[in-house]
Amino acid sequence: MNILIIGGGGREHALAWKIQQSPQCEALYIAPGNAGIQTLGENVVLDIKDNQAVVDFAVAKNIGLAVVAPDDYLAQGMVDALTSAGIKAFGPTKAAAQLEWSKAFAKEFMKKHGIPTAQSETFSSFDTALEYARTQTLPVVIKADGLALGKGVVIAQTYDEAEATLRSFMAEAKFGASGKTVVIEEFLEGSEISIHAFCDGKDAVLFPVSRDHKRVGDGNTGPNTGGMGTIAPVLVPDWFLNVVKQSVVMPVLKGMNDTGTPFKGILYPGIMVTNQGIKVIEFNTRFGDPECESYMRILESDLVEILLACVDGTLENVNVKWSDDSVTTVMLASKGYPEAYEKGFEVQGINDAEADSSVVVFHAGTATKEGNTVTSGGRVLGVSATGKTPEEAKKKAYEAADKIHFEGKQNRADIGAFWAL
Repeated sequence: MNILIIGGGGREHALAWKIQQSPQCEALYIAPGNAGIQTLGENVVLDIKDNQAVVDFAVAKNIGLAVVAPDDYLAQGMVDALTSAGIKAFGPTKAAAQLEWSKAFAKEFMKKHGIPTAQSETFSSFDTALEYARTQTLPVVIKADGLALGKGVVIAQTYDEAEATLRSFMAEAKFGASGKTVVIEEFLEGSEISIHAFCDGKDAVLFPVSRDHKRVGDGNTGPNTGGMGTIAPVLVPDWFLNVVKQSVVMPVLKGMNDTGTPFKGILYPGIMVTNQGIKVIEFNTRFGDPECESYMRILESDLVEILLACVDGTLENVNVKWSDDSVTTVMLASKGYPEAYEKGFEVQGINDAEADSSVVVFHAGTATKEGNTVTSGGRVLGVSATGKTPEEAKKKAYEAADKIHFEGKQNRADIGAFWAL
């Protein structure tokens, strides 16, 4: 069948890399794609902010499966539009994706359905939010309600920082309408991990546990980013995934079904393991990035078969298999990221990095200029390596990353420091 992937980052490169391996994949289109993805399929110039334009393209190209990967296109209802046109689309509907595109909705949903999470309050008034924040124990967590490219969360260490954050989000509209409403919640201490689950509306299959590294600097310092690297699998007790499934994932599926908005796609709750048990930090309704880059390296099953089963509601008939290998993905970013950065610098050394068959370099923010690969985003490349042990995977990933060069390259040096809870 012909397959369309929406998106152009490292996650989409990883999905294209895995989908292209499926015997069910004939023509592969990616809109808009990037310099790396174009080796796997055809990059498409398409106005993906226009649902009808995507539908028209899918009809013209006889698309059998559309994979809507980024959160903002799920929030604009692209899956709804494709489904209405009779095209199978992987991902939640706009209503179901509200678990991600509105943190206020997600917090109320968790309270209603007994899903463990941090204590919080939601505000649309700057003055009221500031008054509340000043009564909270420090540090205090402030979240923009809407989508903010993974950067709309601040852990304020002082009341002055809390005020500056609220002013930036609510009064100065740093994230536009996404920050007009905020969630203020208690700070949770513990180990943060990423949980992913394939969902078909009524059933779920959980992935191995992974760990993202959100902050830009070593030792989890500096501002939040979209993610600076991931490891998988994280070693957890045998009972752990079953507890997460029964206390988090299945209540989400039941709650969504009860409101007439079945959840199909990827459910990705960020989990904090605290002394009081597990707590959901937030929900994402798509593959994480760079978690996806790591997961696609160790998924042994046919991804297309799994995605179709999620769409069709037949996940119980699919055996999802994972490799026993460990994987480390290190993100190489532009100088200045996650704030302002320059782009257009030539990237060298990718072929050298991939000379090791255990290494795949996924393009996140690249373009082609005069036949050369150049930087075009904050996160530029995801260097992913597998190994029989966590130590081997980490060693190979960093050896490969060191072979890649572009002006201003930055990366964390401590991805994979902790492989267990």
